[in-house]
Amino acid sequence: MAILVAGVIGFLAGQILATLLDLVATNLAHYPGGIAHLARVVSPPWWANTFGLVGLWVGFGSAIYYAHSYGDLPALPHQWRPRVSDLSYVALGVACQLLIDAAYRPFHFKELNRPVKHLFAATSGPSFVLLAVMTLLIAPVMEEWLFRGVLLRAISEGGATRSAWRLVAGVIVSAVLFALAHGEPLQFAGLVALGVVLAILMVRTKRLVPSIVTHVSFNGVAIVALIAQRASH
Repeated sequence: MAILVAGVIGFLAGQILATLLDLVATNLAHYPGGIAHLARVVSPPWWANTFGLVGLWVGFGSAIYYAHSYGDLPALPHQWRPRVSDLSYVALGVACQLLIDAAYRPFHFKELNRPVKHLFAATSGPSFVLLAVMTLLIAPVMEEWLFRGVLLRAISEGGATRSAWRLVAGVIVSAVLFALAHGEPLQFAGLVALGVVLAILMVRTKRLVPSIVTHVSFNGVAIVALIAQRASH
């Protein structure tokens, strides 16, 4: 239970620290309207997104550190060991992105690409590359480590005995928190579905690499689509 509480606190601390860093950045940059205006704009400046992500990951990292150092949650024996077969998860990530897009298509949501606009619309050149690397590589590692490597395991492995119900609860709760962390109500259902897939991968393989590769591939589809869209204009 202590690990679960620490994980949730780290999750919330990341959200708070992200806001505080954005507040500092807006003051230093003398951003018109300050933090209140920044929260309303569809395409915030690249530095705001960068500081926000860093703050989020510091909170995540603190929870991960506590869980492994003081919370009696040992790392999985081979959680970082890659295998050639892990390349197959690239296809799984692409498939997840395409299936979720297809599920949303009948509803004709106009703001479905809001997260991409929010991150990249105000970027170009080096700032685009920086945020692309952060969202394509760093974000999947930090998110999988916290949501699957800590929170999922804290729920499913906690207590005196393990049970199927505890495992199901771990999969669902970690997926919901994963979706909430993105702060996108419209994408919430799709992100929960992705979180369930990523959790099942971790449970079945006892490693984080498969879920990370799938997550990287999932994010990569959106970035490649954005690059193709920009190239066509």
